[in-house]
Amino acid sequence: MRKIFMALAALIAALPLAAQVKPTQKEYLDRYGLLVSKLGASGVGIETLLQKWEKDYPEDTDMLLGKFSYYYNKSRTEKLEPIEGVKYLGEAPVLTLKDSLGRDVNYFTVSSFDDELFGKATQAIDKAIELNQDRLDFRIYKISTLLDYEKDSPDMALAGLKALIDYDGHSHPAWEYPGLVSDKDLFPAVMQDCCFAFYKIGTPASYEAFKELSERMLSYYPDASQYMTNIGSYYLVYKKDSKSALKMYNKVLKKHPDDYATIKNCVLLARNDKNVKLEKKYLPMLIRVTPDETEKASAEARLNSL
Repeated sequence: MRKIFMALAALIAALPLAAQVKPTQKEYLDRYGLLVSKLGASGVGIETLLQKWEKDYPEDTDMLLGKFSYYYNKSRTEKLEPIEGVKYLGEAPVLTLKDSLGRDVNYFTVSSFDDELFGKATQAIDKAIELNQDRLDFRIYKISTLLDYEKDSPDMALAGLKALIDYDGHSHPAWEYPGLVSDKDLFPAVMQDCCFAFYKIGTPASYEAFKELSERMLSYYPDASQYMTNIGSYYLVYKKDSKSALKMYNKVLKKHPDDYATIKNCVLLARNDKNVKLEKKYLPMLIRVTPDETEKASAEARLNSL
């Protein structure tokens, strides 16, 4: 019996040492993934786990991404609000009801943020970017949250993207973006998606940002036809200036005579503005775009089938 008690005492004495064994980074990541799958990105207990994880591995990229996700989601709240118009920040209404006079009242999802928590999210993603300079996806995560945060006046998001374009143009980093091919077309393609995000918001400030970004990209990628076409679409859709739009589209076609998106934009422009004259080789396409297709096609033309 005495031997049994001695063995138990030795086991108990060893327990604190076992409890102090630091989990590996993978074990932390697995625990985090399990909690998120069961409780969501900002669920109970996740912050405590992240704090322990950070104490043990302060420069673990997965931990920093976890903090970014946790504080961003924790900072953000949503509610339905009635807003005039058929779109709000580029989105359709979530719900439409009738008022006492039988008129449609559109309700949209409107987000608001706790500035302190949003700041913590920003600090985490900034640290992740600092440690992973070539991870383009991390930079886009930050820009996307800034767009959400700033809503119809995306000044910080615009400044961040302009700085990113300059960094790409001067430093030529070997960008990485998991899930996408890392070649010379990666950065222009991702920036075009960002341009579309600004365009989709559909406010005066976002349209101007859309044009600024396109012009900035052209200063480094002068042969990138999509950015010239973007500027044409800026004039066509936002400024209602068919002449300036056609001028930009023609610049594209001089360099890229078979650019389908630009040709289609010119065709739709000619259909809606009788003063626009198409080259003869594009006339058959004008005939093929029937009135039934016009509404759908004009929506595509707004941003050149992005």
